[in-house]
Amino acid sequence: MSSASPSWTARPETERDRTAVREIVLGAFPTPHEADLVDALRADPAWIPGLSIVAEGPDGVLAGYALLTRCRVGDAPALALGPCAVLPSRQRQGAGAAAIRAGLEAARNLGENLVLVLGHPEYYPRFGFTPASDRGIRPSFDVPDEAMMALVFDETLPVPSGTIAYPAPFGV
Repeated sequence: MSSASPSWTARPETERDRTAVREIVLGAFPTPHEADLVDALRADPAWIPGLSIVAEGPDGVLAGYALLTRCRVGDAPALALGPCAVLPSRQRQGAGAAAIRAGLEAARNLGENLVLVLGHPEYYPRFGFTPASDRGIRPSFDVPDEAMMALVFDETLPVPSGTIAYPAPFGV
């Protein structure tokens, strides 16, 4: 595989993409849990059309994926980012970042203001995420503080604090 980064086209998932999305997520994680979660979220009220994003390479191969679904912080709406995944053969080439950036932009365009992610603290800050605890936001389960992060699009709007309520398919 060449070290050059291909240019990625990120777009909302279509019905045709579902099998490829499942393959991306299955390939990126050691168990099928995350792929099954994506399938379960598709049938959940937390699913928001246009916020399931794929990154397609110039060769037409879908390689990256990012999902944002509805969650809540206290009584206020927010979004949960994840799962995010990249085919193992295409990792470290920008496919995941392209999908995440497109998902965040789509969320902003829908008028969302708060996105939460449980992820690698050395990866997600490049998108503007900071520790959620700095805003008084916490999950209902134990995780390392630096791994639970928040992104606010418009700091002039109120940002809720409290406990994150994830959609039922997350099982937390």
